[in-house]
Amino acid sequence: MGCFGLGTVASMITGEPHLSVSTGRRRAEAVVLVLHGGRETSLAPVRARQVAVLRMLPFAHRIGRAGSGRVAVARLRNATRGWNATGGQQPAPVRDAEWALGQLTERFPGLPIGLVGHSMGGRTAMRIGGHPQVRGIVGLAPWLPPGEPVDQLADRRVLLMHGDADRMTSARATAAFAGRLEAVGASVSLVAVSGDGHALLRRAELWHEMSAQFVLSTLLPDFEPSAGRVTPNLIEQVVHGAVRLTC
Repeated sequence: MGCFGLGTVASMITGEPHLSVSTGRRRAEAVVLVLHGGRETSLAPVRARQVAVLRMLPFAHRIGRAGSGRVAVARLRNATRGWNATGGQQPAPVRDAEWALGQLTERFPGLPIGLVGHSMGGRTAMRIGGHPQVRGIVGLAPWLPPGEPVDQLADRRVLLMHGDADRMTSARATAAFAGRLEAVGASVSLVAVSGDGHALLRRAELWHEMSAQFVLSTLLPDFEPSAGRVTPNLIEQVVHGAVRLTC
């Protein structure tokens, strides 16, 4: 895999966001941007070894492996840990993610983009999902309080997954968000993961495989889903959208 970093030195000095991109030996046909979680309020810098950042590594690796070199996988490390919404300004991670999209569209002009975000990263993914090159979004235990905008996702494919033992973010709020998405015309799959919490650890294989297969199927028209250790029937239902599942 090839890899390069953007903003590495600057991020250590000024607290700017950092973007790393891994590519296979083949020319990329699509791009997936992976977004980590954070906190509602914090000005502390995000470090590479923080749990929220490390949690997304297996997702990036699974997407890259399942994509067989056809997809460039980008991981964004935010400048600060908090959502930090003040006044009319864009929340901090949304600004960082928009910067990342700018970098990616410059390097990969015209390629379809998928977004995969956990917790605060899931909220960020929904906020930036209206970008013209974005085709599909995956929200993993997303933080989606009432009033989150949905109109920008009207013609997008969205997978929302939430553990029923999550005590950090609300599965009920995620289900309500899914209903609002459907009302504006989005294709939505909502998966309730039995027995799992916010850390996505108890049934990690399900989280990794389902999100990878969904986003790759969305971006690559001829992609053939392979379920791995996950029941093939579940993958097929999620890939085709507009379903409610409990796994």
